[in-house]
Amino acid sequence: MATELQQRESQSRLPLFIIAAVIVLGAGAFWYLERSKPAAEDLPLTPDAKAYVRNLQLSDVTMKGSQSYFNQVVIEIEGKITNTGDRNLNVVEIYCIFYDAYSQLVLRKRLPIVSERMGGLKPGETKSFRLPFDELPESWNHAMPQLVIAGIKFGG
Repeated sequence: MATELQQRESQSRLPLFIIAAVIVLGAGAFWYLERSKPAAEDLPLTPDAKAYVRNLQLSDVTMKGSQSYFNQVVIEIEGKITNTGDRNLNVVEIYCIFYDAYSQLVLRKRLPIVSERMGGLKPGETKSFRLPFDELPESWNHAMPQLVIAGIKFGG
């Protein structure tokens, strides 16, 4: 009788052990994947790149808000970038700087607007960009953020 009771107790604990093992393995896998991601490499704005910034023109920049499927407000900044210089660009990154009603910085986010995956930006070429933001601070003043070229990677 005692062995039958012990056997039932051990069988009832088995699902708990399996659930605990799955949780531990899941947490371990998540930790490993997060640690193995390559660190986001910020492109430096070298003196050469700083001098080239004058050849990059942002145009038709607009901002609009929309409601997402999950009832979340998404702010999108859309525009175009033109390379009026004579060099190929593989990557152009931009800072989007959001302020509050007192002109204090509430968010500064660095994002690529040109990437190697989209084919870079050749001399004389214009490309569109779209920057979605779904987690802006409530203190944001709802004005167009300041857009500043943050980094350039020249192509060959």
